[in-house]
Amino acid sequence: MRILLIGGTAFIGRHLVARLVEAGHDVTVLHRKATHDLGPRVHNLQADRHDLDALARAIGSHNWDAVVDTAYDWARGTTADEVAAAARRVNDGVRRYVFMSSVAAYGGGLDRIESDPLAEDNHPNPYVVHKATAERALFRIHDENGLPVTTFRPPFVYGEHQPFYREAFFWDRLLDGRPIILPDGGEAPMQWVWVRDLVDACVRALEQDAARGEAFNVAHAETLTQRRFVEALARVAGVEPRFAPMPRQAIHEAGGHPFAGNLYFGEYLDIPPITTRIEKVTRLLGWQPTPLDEGLRAAYEWYRTQPRRAVDYAFEDALVTAR
Repeated sequence: MRILLIGGTAFIGRHLVARLVEAGHDVTVLHRKATHDLGPRVHNLQADRHDLDALARAIGSHNWDAVVDTAYDWARGTTADEVAAAARRVNDGVRRYVFMSSVAAYGGGLDRIESDPLAEDNHPNPYVVHKATAERALFRIHDENGLPVTTFRPPFVYGEHQPFYREAFFWDRLLDGRPIILPDGGEAPMQWVWVRDLVDACVRALEQDAARGEAFNVAHAETLTQRRFVEALARVAGVEPRFAPMPRQAIHEAGGHPFAGNLYFGEYLDIPPITTRIEKVTRLLGWQPTPLDEGLRAAYEWYRTQPRRAVDYAFEDALVTAR
């Protein structure tokens, strides 16, 4: 197949490109730079998706068998209009249009299923709004002209080439013998998916007609809390974790932040929980998640090949001392 990846040069996209090239597909990535480091077999198209005219020219000048949109601009956001503009420019013969959404599109809640309503347009979190409205826009196009849309709603994604300070946050501390701070004891539910499993689901969607016009949750089957996830990270690293439970409110009052600055539980991880059920993707696409520890072991092996970052533990030391 001739496959276009919008994005494709980071995390999920890198894994997907490698998988598709290995399978013999003709792969092109569309992104903002004139070059990429994905190898000579991968073609390059340059366009900023915020420039809708340039995006339309880049996409509309080719005939694609499939398109996968994995791109999100974390600095400026990626709106529903920008997502829909790309979808409306693909050729009539495209066999699948896959969009990488997120469980954030639900806006909240536990054990969400694909038929549950998505977040409203007035949700206070722009990322939630972007993902929910983009999905609605794509399925409207599907209803209007039959665009063979498939969307995926992963939770936290882990694995090789992780761009966020997530798994490494904990492995740095575990290997340094540091206590792991657990907000409110770490009992909040968490849900994860291995990046390679997510890519496998995308590939299945490209190949199977059952994916047309469908949304899918994809996640590990194991039930996790924040504490249990850290325990799993410690297991694959071969260390015994030490914990420092403390009230979340006290952490925040001391200056802790879940996104940047004084991180205390990784990056973007201590947020209101959203969990999903995955029966639909296993039933329609035959997809099965890898056991958690197996995926984490592969991620840990990659982590050990990367330079360790210099970490200032002063804020955490102050929290633990004041506990």
